[in-house]
Amino acid sequence: MINKKILGLIGLSARARKISYGADSVENDIKRKKVYLVIIANDSSLRTKDKFKKIAEKYKIPIIIEGDIEELSKAIGKSNKAILGIEDINLSNEIQKMYNGGEIIG
Repeated sequence: MINKKILGLIGLSARARKISYGADSVENDIKRKKVYLVIIANDSSLRTKDKFKKIAEKYKIPIIIEGDIEELSKAIGKSNKAILGIEDINLSNEIQKMYNGGEIIG
């Protein structure tokens, strides 16, 4: 289960329209260098995880595999979204910091 504060930051990204979701959209935005962090649901397919691990490694983008499809989808107000791309560098840095054990101010 993913941290509620991280889900809140993902939701904030969605409200700020600084997020892409769905495999094709995230892949295109990575190639356009618009994505600073990739988040993949634990229960997404192994093929999807492997594909995006390779893409993220190629473009040197951090990747987080955490939570489930339902949690991530609910955070952005959509349904059945297994992969998200965060397009705001500051939000992506805060999400990574929290995921790695840090705490945001506030």
